[in-house]
Amino acid sequence: MFPKSTHQYNGILHLLLHFRWTWIGVLYLDDDNGERFVQNVLPFFSERSICFDFIQRLPKQGFTGEMQKLIEEGLATYKIIMRNTSKVLLIHGEIQTMPILRFLIAGSVYLDMSSKPGDKVWIMMAQMDFTSFAFQSSWSIDFLQGAISLAVHSKKVSGFREFLQTRNPISEKEDGFIQSFWESVFECFFSENLSEKTCTGFEKLEALPGSLFEVKMTAHSYSMYNAVYAIAHALHHIHSLKFKQKHFLKFKQKIMVKGQRKKLLNQYSWQLHHLLRKVSFNNSAGEQISFDQNGERIVGFDIINWITFSNQSFLKAKVGKIDPYASSKSILSIDDNSIVWPNRFNHTQPISVCNDNCHQGFYKRKKEGKPFCCYDCLPCPEGKISTQKDMDDCVQCPEGQFPNHAKDGCLLKKITYLSYREPLGFGLTILALCLFLITTLMLVIFIKHQGTPIVKANNRNLTYALLISLMLSFLCALLFIGQPRKLTCLFRQSAFGIIFTFAVSCVLAKTIIVVLAFKATKPDSQMRKYMKKPLATSIVFLCSFVQLIICTMWLIITPPFPDFDMHSLAEEILLECNEGSMVMFYCVLSFMSFLALLSFTVAFFARNLPDTFNEAKFITFSMLMFCSVWLTFVPTYLSAKGKYILAVEIFSILASSAGLLICMFLPKSYIILIKPELNNRDQLI
Repeated sequence: MFPKSTHQYNGILHLLLHFRWTWIGVLYLDDDNGERFVQNVLPFFSERSICFDFIQRLPKQGFTGEMQKLIEEGLATYKIIMRNTSKVLLIHGEIQTMPILRFLIAGSVYLDMSSKPGDKVWIMMAQMDFTSFAFQSSWSIDFLQGAISLAVHSKKVSGFREFLQTRNPISEKEDGFIQSFWESVFECFFSENLSEKTCTGFEKLEALPGSLFEVKMTAHSYSMYNAVYAIAHALHHIHSLKFKQKHFLKFKQKIMVKGQRKKLLNQYSWQLHHLLRKVSFNNSAGEQISFDQNGERIVGFDIINWITFSNQSFLKAKVGKIDPYASSKSILSIDDNSIVWPNRFNHTQPISVCNDNCHQGFYKRKKEGKPFCCYDCLPCPEGKISTQKDMDDCVQCPEGQFPNHAKDGCLLKKITYLSYREPLGFGLTILALCLFLITTLMLVIFIKHQGTPIVKANNRNLTYALLISLMLSFLCALLFIGQPRKLTCLFRQSAFGIIFTFAVSCVLAKTIIVVLAFKATKPDSQMRKYMKKPLATSIVFLCSFVQLIICTMWLIITPPFPDFDMHSLAEEILLECNEGSMVMFYCVLSFMSFLALLSFTVAFFARNLPDTFNEAKFITFSMLMFCSVWLTFVPTYLSAKGKYILAVEIFSILASSAGLLICMFLPKSYIILIKPELNNRDQLI
């Protein structure tokens, strides 16, 4: 009459998952049933995310001579139970398991351990019932406070309690079992020996503690009650067949074995098994008793909550049920609020997990050498979030969003660019305008003193062109500040490249003119014919034309355009100019660097030429500064992020232009304004 075991195991699994108890200890009997449970059922639990703190055999209940071994094994088992961290203990046992458990608990008084049996929630199978020896009646049952067990579904049978109250050795003198039972539970004897406590036979069963005898019908008793009635119905059906020959012959024909007829009246067990499947009746409690096609009783389980009292009695309260024939979502129904938990947990539902849940913003990483449900909680890496508990991995925010500080959600990125209003943009703007004004002032000074020897000695036209190109270079830096637009993105790099190439070309032309001028002073020098031609103008326009071609190809093939950089900055979307082709950008820089290096080389060899106003040494220093600035620009540009990339380029433009201005024109301005006595032809050799 016991339901299929798989229904009970599935119900226990749903119970564990309902309370999120994924870290449990397991005790099982040292027999074939226990081994099958460990080999077949526990792997099924593991597949559903239940893992085990320990799996321990219960010691066998032996004879008196083996009592010492039983005690030793029991204490060892108790230590394992109490020293592990799981708060839930699943016990797979039979009806004789309870006395063994009580031995374990009673022996714990000899152990000095901080954990107590009441620190666990005990989950017991339906096969177990509260049975114990008479000498265990005074042993504490507090460990069962808050325990949960399954029981085959049962109903109250009217008249059963009254029936028990009438049963005693006096009324049932021929029943030797009752007399033995009476002597055992009441610790008395039916003898005339005055030295022993004598049984009267009228002791009250309801006076016994529940740990020895339950007056009400238990689930086991209810199952046996139904089993007896089921067999009675089957036997009654067989008996009725004997007097109905027609039905009898039809039935007899169905049980042919290899062509030989078996006599019906000699095959009661065969008939009984066959007819039990068809039995269906209502018992005295009004419940229908029937079986499926496999002979299994169609019944579920009650979920029982154990509540203990100080007088060694207990109450088994029904708090839910398991219906194995319902849908997977409806198999378990339980009233969480009506459950009484062990006192250790302050009447709140205990938590039994290997470690605390990983909160949002963290992810799980399995601990080496531990079960799969034991893991470390690690913060999400930069740029990732986790929005749920116990996530196996963190995820990226959607494009255009970034993780918040707790890494449990995403925030919208702010669109940003190098603005005039922010300190960095404002400072670079002021610096560029100041350098522009200084260059303009120097141009005015040189134009006003254009007739002086220091201005006339160094090709006035190239000087004016160089100053104007430097002025434009400083203004060109302003194109890199402010919101990028299609027009500014298209021309800012090209404008900078062409203007700055023009400036460097002027420096190169000046350097070559200085060298040719001193070479031409020698008698019969062939250099005189080059001095008569517009050599300086040709150099400037030829170099600028080459850069113009490079920039034109850049604008035609892969023109720059406004773009959003979603990934460089964690919390911002950078509105920038996409250069279209970095190869063309570096071609522009490379050509300027080539001209600067050429000017530096020529000026370096011409630095010792005799002339007070010889510009070669100034050009050497200016080109040295120019090369230093742009050599440091490349690695800095590649390592910078966001708006600081633009700041690096703007600073490089301003620094290299300012280097030319300072090295080439500051000394001359000093002579013109502060030392005018040096600005005369007598200083020329």
